[in-house]
Amino acid sequence: MRKNFGANPWMYPMPVLIVAAYDEEGKANAMNAAWGGMYDSNLVQLCLSAGHKTTKNIKAKGAFTVSFGDAEHVVACDYVGIASGNSTPDKVEKAGFTTVKSQFVDAPIICELPMSFECKLVRFTEEGNIIGEIVNINADERILGNDGLIDVDKLRPITYDGIHKEYRVVGEKVGKAFSDGNQLK
Repeated sequence: MRKNFGANPWMYPMPVLIVAAYDEEGKANAMNAAWGGMYDSNLVQLCLSAGHKTTKNIKAKGAFTVSFGDAEHVVACDYVGIASGNSTPDKVEKAGFTTVKSQFVDAPIICELPMSFECKLVRFTEEGNIIGEIVNINADERILGNDGLIDVDKLRPITYDGIHKEYRVVGEKVGKAFSDGNQLK
């Protein structure tokens, strides 16, 4: 038996993306944006309303970063989602985040979050969504595995559970992509 719930935004997993951009004076702002993801192999799409300070900053600067919320910084990640940059201009500092300027785009990298996409604005869609080109991906060495690549177990990214309004840590490995299905060929 199955139960119907109607139309709801209950996508799993919903990544916790911390989007950061500079304003016209060069001050960093960041927000928690659960509605976003890959748009193409080198593009991201973010669903941010026009009223967000971060959205205004992206329009002004044409660049932004997308960092992945992690278990170690869940409180700070949640805070930048509930505090508005329009009324709390120092919310990045209040969250305990520090930033450095990206080497590739005119946008801040949040030092405490160990993995970031550095993006240049491609366009706003007619629905208002932001499309950005990934110019570079950077990662703190502490989350790299023995193979020199990002280790999801060390990153400990969090996802948003929209049903229960909780953050969850991405879990265990259960299979090998583009491989396990070969058993059925």
